[in-house]
Amino acid sequence: MRQPEGYVNEGQEGKVCLLRKLLYGLKQSPRQWYKKFDSVMIRAGYSRCEYDSCVYFMQGKDPTYLLLYVDDILIAARSKAQVQKVKAQLAREFDMKDLGEARKILGMEITRDRSVGALWLSQENYVLKVLERFNMAEARPVTTPLAGHFRLSSGQCPQSPGEEEEMSRVPYASAVGSLMYAMVCTRPDLAYAVSSVSRFMSNPGKQHWEAVKWIFRYLRGTVKSSLKFRKQETEESRTLQGYVDADFGGDLDRRRSTTSSVFTVAECVISWKAELQDTVALSTTEAEYMAAVVTSKEALWLRGLVRTFGIVQDSVRVHCDNQSAIHLAKDHQFHKRTKHIDVRYHRLRQWVSDDKVILLEKVNTKGNPADMMTKTIPMEKFRSSLNFLHVL
Repeated sequence: MRQPEGYVNEGQEGKVCLLRKLLYGLKQSPRQWYKKFDSVMIRAGYSRCEYDSCVYFMQGKDPTYLLLYVDDILIAARSKAQVQKVKAQLAREFDMKDLGEARKILGMEITRDRSVGALWLSQENYVLKVLERFNMAEARPVTTPLAGHFRLSSGQCPQSPGEEEEMSRVPYASAVGSLMYAMVCTRPDLAYAVSSVSRFMSNPGKQHWEAVKWIFRYLRGTVKSSLKFRKQETEESRTLQGYVDADFGGDLDRRRSTTSSVFTVAECVISWKAELQDTVALSTTEAEYMAAVVTSKEALWLRGLVRTFGIVQDSVRVHCDNQSAIHLAKDHQFHKRTKHIDVRYHRLRQWVSDDKVILLEKVNTKGNPADMMTKTIPMEKFRSSLNFLHVL
């Protein structure tokens, strides 16, 4: 440390300020803050979730849950008295601001209707700000996140210094990052489109930028889109279920396949993903099989996480629309046509046949909501998938 320019004391140049409190920006600050918060919660009798270290809970007559994100805390309990008690405990340890009933957190807006037992999560204000920032607030809306005529590849990247200079003035990375935050929080309908345009962050071309603006146009018409969560009465309807799909060789550059997965609890979507596979699949069966493995790993983690919230189930149903991949997962017999598949992927057989923690079941392609995250699909099917996931 050294004295800042313009504030140097002559004759005392070697003296610096004594650091009495941790400052934002120091490498150890986040760790020290978490250790402090963790010690306070453990001392107060809370348990740390082993599947997510930022979730704390206390079981009993009135189960209480705390979700920590840096210095934002969401408290959930059955009674307001218990919530107030937790706030009082935290206020004795930290300087904090009580924002009352949860209506907004991390840019997500929370709307409730207790009379019908429903809750909505949306990012309307965030989306409006993003559209205004990139001058798309008055754009003409479209009905799908990405149209079929967008065949994005590295061949559309700038081919001359003039094109590179022109694209350097386009805020491509900033725009994709803004879209990505919306997709991660409340917009599963953007998963495939954002996954596609994010592959060209380092060297985007004009066609890639046109695809990003198309996504903005879709957002313009779906600003009020939200995730709906409903209260379920029966134990069976509150279970965790997964859906998986893969698009064989969809990447035009390296011909890798796209894995997509969706998980629901109480028939409401809670987790989604669309990403390229690590290796090139040699068949549709192999692509679907590898997608099922990745999705099953996520299913096992989510099974442990939801157990913290009182949803206990021995196995997770994962729905796949490829019958060959299901047979491959359930059959331990050696096949010369599958010996090239990495050993790590065959762990799925143990989860399905031996441990029985994954129930891999056939689902019709028309009823698989994960299909909308692997490729562009017709508007009718796209809307049907969103309705199935209660994305309104």
